[in-house]
Amino acid sequence: MARFLIVEARFYTHLNDMLIAGAKGALEAAGHEVEILTVPGALEVPGAIAMAADSGRYDGFVAIGVVIRGETYHFEIVAGESARGIMALTMDGVAIGNGILTTENEAQAIYRADPAQGNKGAGAAEAAMTLLALRERFA
Repeated sequence: MARFLIVEARFYTHLNDMLIAGAKGALEAAGHEVEILTVPGALEVPGAIAMAADSGRYDGFVAIGVVIRGETYHFEIVAGESARGIMALTMDGVAIGNGILTTENEAQAIYRADPAQGNKGAGAAEAAMTLLALRERFA
């Protein structure tokens, strides 16, 4: 059994609830312990994961959030920089599944977040579990 931390950018509550349900369900079905940490937005997710990884209390992480394109360039900054931060941590050996959705509209986000449809929360949890297994294999 491993300990996973789901770090969620709590902006779109109804979408996050679906993503967390999928991620938590997949992790618990695999026999893992799960905790949830909430941060203000997607840009804060990588920093929170970095701090939690440094604590040594968790074996893996799932990043959860939703970024929906708006009328300004802000979408590109948030989507790109949160993904860059997560990728940098992953390249340093932190087992992270990236479940931060970046969509054009809410309908796309609902489809991807819903456990009965796209179930991207579970997909992110599965990615985190796979990376944890690889890290243990190469340790």
